[in-house]
Amino acid sequence: MDINKIREDFPILKEKAYGKPLVYFDNAATTQKPIQVINTINEYNSRFNANIHRGVHYLSDLTTNAFEKARKTVQAFINAKSDKEIIFTSGTTASINLVAFSFGEKFVKQGDEIIVSEMEHHSNIVPWQLLCERKKAVLKVIPVTEAGELEYERIPELISEKTKLIAVTHVSNALGTVNDIRRIIALAKKHEIPVLIDGAQSAQHIKIDVQELDCDFYVFSGHKIYGPTGTGVLYGKENLLEEMVPWQGGGEMIRSVSFEKTTFNDLPFKFEAGTPNFVGAIGLGAAIDYISAIGLKEIANYENTLLEYASLQVGSFEEARFYGTAKHKASVLSFLFMGLNPYDVGTILDKLGIAVRTGTHCAEPLMRKFKITGTVRASFSFYNTKEEIDVFVEGLKKVRRLFG
Repeated sequence: MDINKIREDFPILKEKAYGKPLVYFDNAATTQKPIQVINTINEYNSRFNANIHRGVHYLSDLTTNAFEKARKTVQAFINAKSDKEIIFTSGTTASINLVAFSFGEKFVKQGDEIIVSEMEHHSNIVPWQLLCERKKAVLKVIPVTEAGELEYERIPELISEKTKLIAVTHVSNALGTVNDIRRIIALAKKHEIPVLIDGAQSAQHIKIDVQELDCDFYVFSGHKIYGPTGTGVLYGKENLLEEMVPWQGGGEMIRSVSFEKTTFNDLPFKFEAGTPNFVGAIGLGAAIDYISAIGLKEIANYENTLLEYASLQVGSFEEARFYGTAKHKASVLSFLFMGLNPYDVGTILDKLGIAVRTGTHCAEPLMRKFKITGTVRASFSFYNTKEEIDVFVEGLKKVRRLFG
């Protein structure tokens, strides 16, 4: 990859923070947008804006076609069997909530069980807690080792005849651990248990083939894959989506409405009530086209070199303690420095133009597991460089000097 050329595609990387060149290491929270995505959004807002599906005029027809083309782009990106299996949402959180409500209403009853893991983001914990409270069901948890890996051998003992679904992250946002989801899915299939994969931190790093994985649901966010905020995807197997009840009611998701009875639209529109973020979805399609042209394998290889380099450099500090030392990791480095509050470290780095994330990373149960209040998290993208990591390391040296 030509990193200098790639960086030219991201206008924000030319910005300064407090008069210093911006070093952006908060990619697990949100990624920056290439000019190709920005231009696509601007073009549709300024030249082609019209509500989709319902109009017979030129602008509506043009935008509808672009919106549905974006759906097919997503379908091809994750190799779904049909574009009917691609539901546009506002993000990973909305996608999980949709499944928790719609799947839960149809398939979960009192005494049933849902399994999640100890490393989940809050968005893959709280919706299931709400479902369990509503249905008087039980939430079970797969433990995590001190290295930040799932205790896979514990999963069979958590599964029972009452298990209705397993929901697990592909890549931990707090640790960078890449979970062996194939192992989990294979085990679940032996018991005919559906599996939801949270791909918020994997779709931008790892080539996904939902048919080969044989997962039942896969979710991810647009803004973490170089696309617009307020966009996301729910993939679901068509047979399950057909059986599930609608999540929201309104326009588009209906076939016919009367005061006596409403009938619902076909997939995928059954789960897309109201006017969608159609410009955002088109922008998401442009983002997928952008990274696909570079190649996910090339992206992953380069990001792994950044992670290895950063781990070596930060690991040279005796004062650094890493969290998440799994054998298989994505480009996330989570650590504590000198026993300091992560907020203090992050604040000093910020004044040096270096953007990192500090705190619990919306994974409080995982932080309690490690008996800490949070970490400093540096997360890398293919537009980052080793030179930026060197600046980051110099920043940590300044933190050490300041705190002695």
